[in-house]
Amino acid sequence: MPRILLIEDDEQLARFLIRFLNSEGCTTSYASGQKEGLRLFEENLYDCVLLDISLKDGNGYSVCAAMKAEKDTPVIFITASADEACTVAGFEIGADDYIGKPFGTRELLARMKNVMRRHKRSSPLLQCSNVTIDPIKGIVCKDGCELILSALEYRLLLVFFSNKNQMLSRDRIAEELWSLTKEFVSDNTLSVYIKRLREKIEDDPQVPRIIITVRGLGYKAVDQ
Repeated sequence: MPRILLIEDDEQLARFLIRFLNSEGCTTSYASGQKEGLRLFEENLYDCVLLDISLKDGNGYSVCAAMKAEKDTPVIFITASADEACTVAGFEIGADDYIGKPFGTRELLARMKNVMRRHKRSSPLLQCSNVTIDPIKGIVCKDGCELILSALEYRLLLVFFSNKNQMLSRDRIAEELWSLTKEFVSDNTLSVYIKRLREKIEDDPQVPRIIITVRGLGYKAVDQ
């Protein structure tokens, strides 16, 4: 389910786009201005940003530049300012696409899918179910919201997601952690950290659906 951030000062257009995007299976967050848009972007993980140039408390160019400096999330400008100079300026600060108003909703959807597809092919992100790791930034998010993990919890999750859908014995997990940390992890310590990790990433830690136990053999990270 794509997570979309719409930053648009025309509230009537925004309501229309939110209804359309949600009907197409997206989860859409909305902001009418620069300040609120950047706050949502910093607090959550999105698959695509739809951004107007003219905002109530700023402009889309500065918003796009700030976003691209923080995360490599696809940004599409949706604006009435569709002349060549504005288009070039948008691309120069990192925009992934540019669509002028008025536009067809199907064209918008096609462009969104295209930039998300391109981004996914080049993205270093590791994902399993609704949990995502950005190994470059060392960030873990669940449903777009950042989780706070200890160093060992993060590395343990990295081991599982790097070997998604593969059964890992406890010895194999300990070896993988040793290669990452050069620290010995005892059997009891491993049990404790798997329990702590489940408490943070699972909807119900008592019935795990991401890191599951393979009875008598080990564990497996399963992509639901």
